[in-house]
Amino acid sequence: MNARGAVAYGVALIAVLCAGLWLGGHPRVLPGFARDAFVSEPGGMTSEAAELIKDNYYRRVGSTELGNSSLQGMVRELRRRHHDRFSDYFSPEALASFNQEIEGHFSGIGVSVIEVKRGLRAARVFPESPAQKGGIEAGDTIVSVNGKSIAGITSTESTALIKGPDGTEVTVGVLAAETGKVREVELTRAEVALPNVSSTTTAVKGHRLGYVRMLSFSEGVHAALAEAVEKVESEGAEGIVLDLRGNPGGLLDEAVLSASIFLPEGEVVVSTKSRTQGNSVHDTVGGNLPEVPVVVLVNRNSASAAEILTAALADDGGSTVVGTRTYGKGVFQETKDLANGGALKLTVGEFFTPAGVNLAQSHGVHPDVEASDDPETKVDEARQRAYGVLAGQVGG
Repeated sequence: MNARGAVAYGVALIAVLCAGLWLGGHPRVLPGFARDAFVSEPGGMTSEAAELIKDNYYRRVGSTELGNSSLQGMVRELRRRHHDRFSDYFSPEALASFNQEIEGHFSGIGVSVIEVKRGLRAARVFPESPAQKGGIEAGDTIVSVNGKSIAGITSTESTALIKGPDGTEVTVGVLAAETGKVREVELTRAEVALPNVSSTTTAVKGHRLGYVRMLSFSEGVHAALAEAVEKVESEGAEGIVLDLRGNPGGLLDEAVLSASIFLPEGEVVVSTKSRTQGNSVHDTVGGNLPEVPVVVLVNRNSASAAEILTAALADDGGSTVVGTRTYGKGVFQETKDLANGGALKLTVGEFFTPAGVNLAQSHGVHPDVEASDDPETKVDEARQRAYGVLAGQVGG
């Protein structure tokens, strides 16, 4: 694995949000519908938010920098001055929605997304979801919702427009990655279950190989990952392809616990540096290690906690990384509750791989073997390339 260079822009996903260190960054600002909540409390809510920012933000922020801004203005100022696309405000409604998603379900169209300039790029489209039934594919960009352009607005605000009660309708403008043309798609929202971890085995060049796909680092996902690894091993897998493509990240603890499945106890997974929390090193806790080689499959939508796990397996375990350069996110966030039932999500520190690399500065994890999937074919070329690399390792 090779890491080099420097830029970080945010990640939005099928959110996994809870108290604690947050790695799956959602780049956005205060939603417009939340503004009125603070107009009547200029000395209350905004003062509370200002103190939280000054006490917890990963860079020093003075009173003059925040000025007499509304909460929305404070968040915008952080983003502008510190090039921070990850700090954000969650209204009580948005916070409740994200907490539902921690439990693995929500009502919407069934896509995980990453914020881009034109709107929301689909990182993954879930099976049997309204989005899949409507012909939306990974790589397509949602550019409007119910006729309103979402270019330049935050993912909090745009995803709030997309989500809604089960059975209600929403129309999204979709820019097709394949043709570059925009079409409008009418969808009926539905309850979407998140199949966070899936697995299978297959025969490749005379070898039985395991395949495990992981969609996010939500709470408790390491247990599902461990079960999947044990399952493919029990089916005779001589090696495992761990597919983290389109995985936008999640919780730091889950990244560490997931790495502990593959690495011996005491290996560095990630180190963090924080102005307010000091420096920390997060080591593996040890587990039932698979006695087979692991190849990690990634792409540009693999971010944050997915990048941390990839780097740990490559740096500590010697795993081969196959795919394309990952997203490149080098900061982590923490949520701070507000008196109105909402929360601030603040960038509170930076994280580094076992090799000491900040992935924002390195432009992500660079693969050992480059491979990408051709959306025009039924075959998953990147997955087949990963199988080929793994078969060569188990056959050597």
